[in-house]
Amino acid sequence: MHIHAQGCLTPINDYNERNQLNTGLPVKRLSIIFAPLLALLLIVTPAVSAHASILPKKITIRDENEMGRNFDRLIRMQMGMVGDTYITDYVDTLVQRIVAAKRPMPFTITSAVVANPILNAFAIPGGYIYIFTGLIQEVESESQLAGVIAHELAHVSQRHMASRLEKQGKIGMLSVAGMLAGVFLGMAGGGDAAQAVMMGTQGLAHTAMLKYSQDDEREADHVGLNSMVKAGYNPEGMPQTFEIMMKNRWFDSGANIPSYLSTHPGLTERISYLNDRISRMPPAFGEREDNDALLKRLQPMVRAKMSPANTALAYFNNKPKAEYSAMDYIGLGIAHQRLKDNKSALASFQKALEMDANDPLVSRETGIFFFKTGQHDKAFPYLQKAVIQNSRDALGLFYLSRLQADAGQSDRAIANMKKVLDLVPEDAEVHQHLGRMLGQSGDVFSGNLHLAYAAMYSGNIKKANYHAVQAEKDAKSDEQKKRLEDFQNTLKERTADT
Repeated sequence: MHIHAQGCLTPINDYNERNQLNTGLPVKRLSIIFAPLLALLLIVTPAVSAHASILPKKITIRDENEMGRNFDRLIRMQMGMVGDTYITDYVDTLVQRIVAAKRPMPFTITSAVVANPILNAFAIPGGYIYIFTGLIQEVESESQLAGVIAHELAHVSQRHMASRLEKQGKIGMLSVAGMLAGVFLGMAGGGDAAQAVMMGTQGLAHTAMLKYSQDDEREADHVGLNSMVKAGYNPEGMPQTFEIMMKNRWFDSGANIPSYLSTHPGLTERISYLNDRISRMPPAFGEREDNDALLKRLQPMVRAKMSPANTALAYFNNKPKAEYSAMDYIGLGIAHQRLKDNKSALASFQKALEMDANDPLVSRETGIFFFKTGQHDKAFPYLQKAVIQNSRDALGLFYLSRLQADAGQSDRAIANMKKVLDLVPEDAEVHQHLGRMLGQSGDVFSGNLHLAYAAMYSGNIKKANYHAVQAEKDAKSDEQKKRLEDFQNTLKERTADT
């Protein structure tokens, strides 16, 4: 169960086995997956030619909301989004804690985690914020992650992008979505593809105007630091994260610098400004301690699944075993498994169990290992234990449901896969498995409907229409006809501009 572009819940390991240079998660799975940014061009260019609604000279909150929805749709169609609820729930908790300290906010804030190992984060008009897994794995404290989130939310609350867009004159909203993609994702693994996206919309001159100014950055630092302090975090986390980004920048080519350094200029000066402000705050603020327990549990798993397999293995091998936690052994096991060394992987999972058999993440990842190696009888108790301990564990429920389906426990399998769908409603793989289960149970209408959703979220519109036609043949009740109509409206919305 990985969660990629549409949020698929499939194991993370498969992806890097097919593409060692990318993210390390399977391409259509419920855990985490990265889809080439080049595909954005296929969506954005025709969308722009359709020239949807035009932004007025004065951009309203409603305009920003529409821009945000368009952009979010493009990103979710083409970028790998994390669907592991352990990770997404954790990030959203931090986001909402900052939002609560900033109220009133002009937008409802929606967070997402991008499956990409670079140090990056960005927020866009309409209140959408994206945190990259590379940032999660590299920060050293929760305050550091909160610092980036607070800074990004300040760009939203101060409506910096809207202000820059107003200076552009009248632009198509979908053009804006394409330009934002080029600006924020241009160096997030996209390179030439992102340049093509920008050229296919309004050109580099426009996109250059959309990058934040030094004044924007200074205000976002100021406002973000205030909200961070109000939320109870240690303010030193913000400059510390910027220092980590500077430290991890690549020097071999200007085209390869982390995306954050490209879209958020002047980090060196801003670090000095932040440190000066913090030095004048009450000393108690800098003495605040974080509860990093969950972050530290998640980081080894994120690193193991999202970094190239060999890179992840080298990291764990270089870490002194005396410093290992149970989740470090889990990360080591995942790295070995991705490299097809199941013997070493098993030894690592067993070591993790010896250290902390009660950790639901240890149970889940051990269960997934046994599932993927065909040992379903061993997988079941670990997965069952994991979901009993955390009923919101979408990945654990996903694999448990598949085990139940294989064992002929159709009703239980369907019930659990529906729970997964409630947690990750746009995951193509979840819809795919649920559709098959329902079809095999005799509910042909629902089976075809979910297969139609699976195809739509995978970008296969022809196949989506095929299954919709099949579902229509079995739509007898008013309730079924309403469900089909809802699907058709969703499909129409997603394809109207392409």
